[in-house]
Parts: sequence; structure tokens; C-alpha cells
Amino acid sequence: MQVAAGEAKNGHPDFAAELRALIDRAREKQALPMPAGTTIPMAAPRGELAELLAAFYPETRLSDMILTPALNARLHRIVDEQRQIAKLKGHNLHPRRRLLLTGPPGCGKTMTASALAGQLGVPLLVVRLDGLITKFMGETTAKLRMIFDAVERTRAVYLFDEFDSIGTERGSGSDVGEIRRVLNSFLMFIERHTGTSLIIAATNHSHSLDTALFRRFDDLLEFHRPDKPLIRQAIQRRLALAPVKAKVDLAKLSTAAQRMSFAEIVKSCDEALKEVLLRDRHELRTADVLTAISERRTFLRRGK
Repeated sequence: MQVAAGEAKNGHPDFAAELRALIDRAREKQALPMPAGTTIPMAAPRGELAELLAAFYPETRLSDMILTPALNARLHRIVDEQRQIAKLKGHNLHPRRRLLLTGPPGCGKTMTASALAGQLGVPLLVVRLDGLITKFMGETTAKLRMIFDAVERTRAVYLFDEFDSIGTERGSGSDVGEIRRVLNSFLMFIERHTGTSLIIAATNHSHSLDTALFRRFDDLLEFHRPDKPLIRQAIQRRLALAPVKAKVDLAKLSTAAQRMSFAEIVKSCDEALKEVLLRDRHELRTADVLTAISERRTFLRRGK
């Protein structure tokens, strides 16, 4: 303000007015209240942390997913608790902040992590297991400590995908000393977590997890392959975006796609659409999708 006054006296009123305007804007910015749990945007993890965390900024929302009513209600409850952290803490209560997602591949576990991050408006930080797990004794635990330091420092959704790689039951036949130490460290770190970040662990093999893990999580969400009504919704939603007219028998397709995952169903629809477009046809028919479903099943059987 003294510089602005001096400039005004020296015959530079425009420059003085510009300085005062800058000062006023800075004061207004400082005075703005910071809502509880507000995230300071982070472009990307830096340094050694960049080797451990991959940053994403999802636009996915829970409304983009096809969920059972029960699972949809539970996920919205988690979002509500996360959005009202201050209110809960005012009554000495805590939101769910440690989630364990289990179920077959392709049934929505990773997409759920993205949807929760998108719904909350925070980054999704995926733990790079190839960077975390090393052959040197003690190094993996040190890296795990770095990740949990970031969990407390920067609000985000942190996803440990394929969690069974570090959460395998201690004392199992495949157990090795270093992984046992890593699991013990994970149990200690996650129990100490008191911040506003959401930690999500996802696995296709819940039966192999150490039983002590289940006590450390606030909620267990189980994902299953879709039933016929959900299969119908998945096909309808995918074909609604088709670049050609879709004239299909949804009942027949829902029956044919039973016991397939959401990802496999969407992939089958996409394969059928590609075939129609490459043949320069203007209509997608039931037979096109049935063929794609059959081919997908054959591919999956060979992959087992």
C-alpha cells in the first residue's frame, strides 16, 4: 500500500490503482473459508513417490455404474459420510475411510474407486505394486510408509488393487518373510490412519487374505457377476450410445450373457458394434451380439 501511495504521488495513478486492486483480491482470497476436507489440487506425485503412486482425476460418478440397490445405497452412504466429516467429528464419530472390495474381475471394483473419487472431487491415486514390492529386505516397508505419509498429508482416494499380493494370509504355504513383514506394517499403518483420505483395497481372491485384515477395514463391499436384470441394463446402456440403430432382443441377450462380468458384456457389445461398422451396415441385430458373446466365452475358456 505504501508503494501504491508513492506511485500515486509520483503521477502514476493507473499503476497505483492496479496495485491496490491486486492487494484487495489477495485479501479476499485469504478471507475465504476453507470447507472441511477440501483438497489442495496436486498435479502428480513427485520424486520417489511418483514411482509408487499413479494419479488420475476421474469424471466417473456412481450414477454411471450399474449397481444393485443395496450396493448403491452403501456407496452413497460412504460419500455422504465423507462429505460431512466435520459434522461427524463434532460428535466424536468418524466416517468410513477404509474399504475392502472383493469379487470376480470385471465386476466394478476399480470403477467404484474411480466413481468415489469423481463423486468426492478428489484425485484417485493408484498404488504401483511393481514399484512398491522389491527384493531388498526392509525397502518395501519403507516405501509403504511413504505412501501412508501421503495418505495423511494429501486427501485423495488411494487404491491398492490386486491387494492379495501383499495381504496373503500369514503362515500360508506361499508366505515369505519379507511379505509377512510388509503385511504387518500395512496393518499397523492402516490402523493409525485418522486423516480424511479414503483407502480402498481391492482383490479377486478374498479367501486368501489374512483374517486380521478384515478387522482393520470399516466396510466390506462384495461385488458379484450381474443377474439378468442387471445384464439387461448393461446392454441397454451400452447400445444406447451405439452409432447405428440397435434392433435386438434384450431378453435373449440377457439369457445368453449370464455368468459374464460387466466388463465382458460391454466388450461383447463393442465387438458386435465394430463388426457392423466395418461391414458398412446401419443396424445392429441380436445375432451380431450373440456371436460376440459366444466368441468372448470361447476366449475366456481358453484363458483359464
